[in-house]
Amino acid sequence: MADPLDEPALVAFDFDGTLTVEDSFTAFLKWRAGSLRWAWGCFRLLPSAIAYLIHSNRGRMKSAAIREFLKGVSRERLEADARTFAEVAAPRLFRPDALMTWRRWRASGAKTIIVSASPDIIIAPFARGLGCDKLIASAFAFDKDDRVLGMLAGPNCRGPEKVRRLQEVYGEDVRLAAAYGDTSGDREMLRIADEKGYRVFKGRP
Repeated sequence: MADPLDEPALVAFDFDGTLTVEDSFTAFLKWRAGSLRWAWGCFRLLPSAIAYLIHSNRGRMKSAAIREFLKGVSRERLEADARTFAEVAAPRLFRPDALMTWRRWRASGAKTIIVSASPDIIIAPFARGLGCDKLIASAFAFDKDDRVLGMLAGPNCRGPEKVRRLQEVYGEDVRLAAAYGDTSGDREMLRIADEKGYRVFKGRP
């Protein structure tokens, strides 16, 4: 059996606000919709936004945005749009100091993991570009024709769900060499890390 000390260190990064300067899913929706459709969609989402102020359910708010802007879109079309978005948006999204830390850990032989509440299909092209070892994120639900249903498939990957998903992949006793995040939704993940990087990245593109 392999010696646990010989296993590569695991380092987890939140994506939005940590590796990037803004929410990638919101930026993707705005980019894909265009200014007029975006404005109309935001107006239609006002009731959901007001409800969010009451129940503070981020997953429900995210599902409302998915229904408004992406319901019925095919997986193939969405993947193609996500690739294009990553190509055009990466230079203005990534924090240079966060990328330096990412590359430092990779150079040391660590496994770098992105753990994000954003949908996996949207941030997957960014993750591939970074050479990410594992992407753990929220996911869209698709119908039998592989079109977006307008909701998440499973829980929003935030807070305790981040740790649960890490345990699902790496075992119940998973321990991180380091974790980086910027919101209360990252605190549970930070607690299982030796190095806790909370809002340590400040760089702008």
